[in-house]
Amino acid sequence: MDEKKRTLTEEQKNEVARQVEILQRGVIQIVPENGLKEKIEQSVLTGVPLKVKLGMDPSAPDVHIGHTVVLHKLRQFQELGHQIQLIIGDFTGRIGDPTGKSETRKQLTDEQVKANAETYVQQYGKILDMEKVKIYYNSEWLSKLNFADVVELAGKITVARMLERDDFEKRYKSGQSISVHEFFYPLMQGYDSVALESDIELGGTDQMFNLLMGRHLQEEYGKGKQIAMMMPLIEGLDGERKMSKSLNNYIGIDEAPNEIFGKSMSIPDELMVKYYKLATDISLEELVRLEEGLANGTVHPRDAKMDLGKKFVEMYHGPEAAEEAVHYFKTVFQQRALPTDIPETEWSGSDEIGIIDLLVELKLMNSKGEARRMIQNGGVKINEEKVTDIQQQVNIKNEMIIQVGKRKFVKIIK
Repeated sequence: MDEKKRTLTEEQKNEVARQVEILQRGVIQIVPENGLKEKIEQSVLTGVPLKVKLGMDPSAPDVHIGHTVVLHKLRQFQELGHQIQLIIGDFTGRIGDPTGKSETRKQLTDEQVKANAETYVQQYGKILDMEKVKIYYNSEWLSKLNFADVVELAGKITVARMLERDDFEKRYKSGQSISVHEFFYPLMQGYDSVALESDIELGGTDQMFNLLMGRHLQEEYGKGKQIAMMMPLIEGLDGERKMSKSLNNYIGIDEAPNEIFGKSMSIPDELMVKYYKLATDISLEELVRLEEGLANGTVHPRDAKMDLGKKFVEMYHGPEAAEEAVHYFKTVFQQRALPTDIPETEWSGSDEIGIIDLLVELKLMNSKGEARRMIQNGGVKINEEKVTDIQQQVNIKNEMIIQVGKRKFVKIIK
């Protein structure tokens, strides 16, 4: 590499510096620390794009803002001319990534994996130019390994090393079961890097073990070692835990524009800059101005949050939908007026029904327990009057408007 460094022209050195500055932004850790610069120098010198890998576990096809952190970084690589390798884990998906799990995951069927993978690809296309992405299914190489190959692969790592993973270590010490096949997940993910000779692999900080496994196995199989780039995890709308659909603290990129905008207004003030930095394409200069404005009081957090919500809707639904979402929010929440496009549902049930049953029947709440808690928290209104009694009986009338929370409305038509 020293010889190659000396052959770089000033123009090439400037290009290396430019790419490094762009690609390092927002990254938590790069292993090895100087590896990214060396890889880019080699690419600039030879004119060969870097192969940048992202593996995805197709077990939960709803992409949310938390997932987009790594996708935005991939898009930066793509815009700089590098090749994206999107690995659909149709083979590893049969096991499921045990990262952070306290118990063995249920294995997915081939049909489930393929359906989920198709949904991912469609949603990833909102951020990446999928025509320029190379898509692979890791069954292409993993299903061809015979048992001797698998034994050889397993011999590349020790059980002690596997148990250094936090999740495995905790489960082992607490006496919870760990199936042997779970050890093969990081091995298979690492073998993906061997098969594709990846230069760089991206993932969240919770994926460090799996990403470093790729480096280890590439070395074991005599390949050039990839660079591991760890991106931060975004806290969800509760401001504490990692964004997750199961925790209901997420903003889904396929959700309706009004839902995305409304949820954006619930982002804690202290996390707003982090969302801008990691989940949007805001420039470094704009980010600096925003931080300074928030610090000196020239930018109101509410206004910055509205701009953030508008940006999210524009990114995933277009500018027209973004303008409509802003208007909807201002009309319904700031001016306390009912929206003009309330969905209608024809009522064919009883003329009188308990409020909890009504909310579930209208699919405004998923369960009676959730409905009960929403009423107790003051989140249910009938014709703009708050419901306080969970036992209340509702006399169904034509054009009755039921509201749940800030964003759900239904008009009953008899």
